[in-house]
Amino acid sequence: MATIWLRRSRTIAQSLKHKYGLTGILGLEGCNSFQNLHASSPSSTNHDRHLLVSTYKYSTTIVSDKRLKSTVALKHLDSTAFASDSDDEQALDFPGGMVSYTSEMQFISESQEKRIPCYRVLDDNGEIINGSDLELVSKEVAVKMYNDMVTLQMMDNIFYEAQRQGRISFYLTSMGEEAISIASAAALSTEDYILPQYREPGVLLWRGFTIQEFANQLFGNKADYGKGRQMPIHYGSNKLNYITISSPIATQLPQAVGVAYSLKMDKKDACVVTYTGDGGTSEGDFHAALNFAAVTDAPVVFICRNNGWAISTNVSEQFRSDGVVVKGQAYGVRSIRVDGNDALAVYSAIHSARKTAISEERPVLVEALTYRVGHHSTSDDSTKYRPVDEIEYWKSARNPVNRFRNWVESNGWWSDTEETELRSSLKKQLLQAIQAAEKTEKPPVSDLFSDVYDVTPSNLREQENQLRETINKYPQDYPSDVPV
Repeated sequence: MATIWLRRSRTIAQSLKHKYGLTGILGLEGCNSFQNLHASSPSSTNHDRHLLVSTYKYSTTIVSDKRLKSTVALKHLDSTAFASDSDDEQALDFPGGMVSYTSEMQFISESQEKRIPCYRVLDDNGEIINGSDLELVSKEVAVKMYNDMVTLQMMDNIFYEAQRQGRISFYLTSMGEEAISIASAAALSTEDYILPQYREPGVLLWRGFTIQEFANQLFGNKADYGKGRQMPIHYGSNKLNYITISSPIATQLPQAVGVAYSLKMDKKDACVVTYTGDGGTSEGDFHAALNFAAVTDAPVVFICRNNGWAISTNVSEQFRSDGVVVKGQAYGVRSIRVDGNDALAVYSAIHSARKTAISEERPVLVEALTYRVGHHSTSDDSTKYRPVDEIEYWKSARNPVNRFRNWVESNGWWSDTEETELRSSLKKQLLQAIQAAEKTEKPPVSDLFSDVYDVTPSNLREQENQLRETINKYPQDYPSDVPV
């Protein structure tokens, strides 16, 4: 019986494919024509017709599953297959979609004639450009955005100096890129998950992470949620849906797609937003993530902070394409390029991208053009590989914080008095937070071995004992503020 069933199934499949093609079988047109097709065959039997209908019903049950929408991609490809003129009406019935033929040998150009334009709303003076397509921002939101941008700016200045004083081991600033993290966070819901790189503390700040919580992580004290196990600036918060930062570049990108896919399966009204720098797009994980997101129709927004430099590597030495935005189309991902120093443009673009990701269940790539004003980190001296004049130009003439302030002030929502009071208050809060974090006890040695296994295995218990013996033997070589 199995042999007969397989033989008949192959015959039916070959007949359908010959007459309708692969996409025709999966489409509704094939459904309406099944009975006519088989009835027209003189050799058909009632058993064959029943088998055909049963096979079709079984197939449609599979392909109509919301989590396997290959037909969407096929129909999309078929709809564009004949967009250009071809020599005849014949086409290649390829499994990935219909492809028209041509007798003209023509290679696709390595680049477009014109570069992709950069979407912006505010000009360099902070005035809205006439005819701008933007999302309206209320006074409350705009003032909070500006407050958080100034807070982030001052955090960077003071924490950077704390590292230079030897009070913390490492730090990394967001100078020049404040608008990207703050404005994007403002456009999202707190239900959206964030998988950051390491220049997105502004997202945490927007969601309510306090200055003291930042300081606790930097000093790795007992109040640090990571229990002092991570490098400074590797923040994380379960409560705020902010997945803890990991050092390896771009590993968060495919992970973000998996998280987004789970939200889709659970029918959540939320998306995932993940960040990376231009250097991250040179990693294989970036390309795997875009393709993964496209084929699964995952509601994820990729935000690339293209700040011109991957540590000391200029973008011109990273890729020959027109930046990052063009890479989305190769994977079937909707994309946009935005002025990353224009807070209103970033807010509007991310607001729209989020809506698209959730309502249309599709990934979106956003390339934000900006400039890294600070050094890559406290381990870097960027004046060794780029001119100081270039840094100063972006620091003053294209400063995103000043630009947004001009717009907020022009609406009558901010004043010099409020500016002075804000900066004075923030300085006091930051210095107090540093002092409190320094005085807080460090996590105990036992925390080095906990939170991985339910029952600690023998090899880890042995390592812990060896560490304690070494500390007791050489106490002068170990910090006295770490409880043993």
